[in-house]
Amino acid sequence: MLTAFARAFRTPDLRKKLLFTLAIVVVYRIGTHIPMPGVDYKNVQTCIDAASGKQGLFGLVNMFSGGALLQITIFALGIMPYITASIILQLLTVVIPRLEALKKEGQAGTAKITQYTRYLTVALAILQGTGLVATARSGALFTSCPVGNQIVPDKAIFTTITMVICMTAGTAVVMWLGELITDRGIGNGMSILMFISIAATFPSALWAIKKQGTLAGGWIEFFTVIAVGLVMVGLVVFVEQAQRRIPVQYAKRMIGRRSYGGTSTYIPLKVNQAGVIPVIFASSLLYIPALVAQFSSGPSGWKTWIEQNLTKGDHPIYIVTYFLLIVFFAFFYVAISFNPEEVADNMKKYGGFIPGIRAGRPTAEYLSYVLNRITWPGSLYLGLIALVPTMALVGFGASQNFPFGGTSILIIVGVGLETVKQIESQLQQRNYEGFLR
Repeated sequence: MLTAFARAFRTPDLRKKLLFTLAIVVVYRIGTHIPMPGVDYKNVQTCIDAASGKQGLFGLVNMFSGGALLQITIFALGIMPYITASIILQLLTVVIPRLEALKKEGQAGTAKITQYTRYLTVALAILQGTGLVATARSGALFTSCPVGNQIVPDKAIFTTITMVICMTAGTAVVMWLGELITDRGIGNGMSILMFISIAATFPSALWAIKKQGTLAGGWIEFFTVIAVGLVMVGLVVFVEQAQRRIPVQYAKRMIGRRSYGGTSTYIPLKVNQAGVIPVIFASSLLYIPALVAQFSSGPSGWKTWIEQNLTKGDHPIYIVTYFLLIVFFAFFYVAISFNPEEVADNMKKYGGFIPGIRAGRPTAEYLSYVLNRITWPGSLYLGLIALVPTMALVGFGASQNFPFGGTSILIIVGVGLETVKQIESQLQQRNYEGFLR
């Protein structure tokens, strides 16, 4: 990987793309520290110090924003509205025939869906920004902080509207920066910004574990966590690269005096076909009951049960529910993102077949069977990786936002592998050596 980056910097056009990407990343990180108007930052820092890593319900969103959410900056929402909008549009593509038709139109349809994603991102940013401002004003953003309800001193409607507009504009700028990286830089811009947001929280989280440690001044816990993180990265890389290759042959056809087809290829089915989406879905769904209980007033039996069983990451009911939700969403997302019947029809249309399997419905049934078989280990792997923060919570007394948690490791490894592949492919195009010299 380091060799690929060194060769890329020696190539003039790739060097320009890498430097442009780094410049956009610097602009993004600066934006995560620009203060929001109407916020008392002395009280914000007091509450952040008092929280000491226990970020509670907002930990996942804070991680995706690079720590900007709890500091209530102009990039407080980060890339999360765009991620949510992209997932919603992807799910609606299966339900709404119009979106499905656009998806099949090629580049023009994809551009239209991207435009819908932008509109939905702005709408979600307005909704989430309003919720964040209301949460900060009520003191629910930092429940254990004595000055939590004084983060936004001015309760006027004009101040609230100004803060929501600033957050929405910040989200639009983040979306624009990501698209600039995609067009003029290296890799997928949104994925790169997500990678940077998660990686930015690593140093402070690791140092917090060192300060909380008791063995040799915390250094033993510090290096143990780093060793565990490296092992997890190796495991995730191994599983993310694993795939089942289904051989496909195309019959030879004579058109005029030319023969077409007669080639062999394969359909790559990844073990982790769903990626990190099931973990995000499961985490978001588990936040809903705790969020409802937090904003409900007055004591009640259901509220007490939720606070005791579904808000603590080391509780057995929470662990089992989280694991089962990840397995369920893994199968659900694979079912809506990969259509065996469509793949079988396309193969039949172009004269392709799987050796030993008849074309048409038998091919679709075979693909569905293989997909279900490999989704089981993929879903179990996702569940075990996602439970690493819980093990750290029990073993090290760390916060639930463990730096090498399942969501962060999956995203960092996935984005890193994809970026390196793109750099290597562009290097091969520019440094191709033929057989004859």
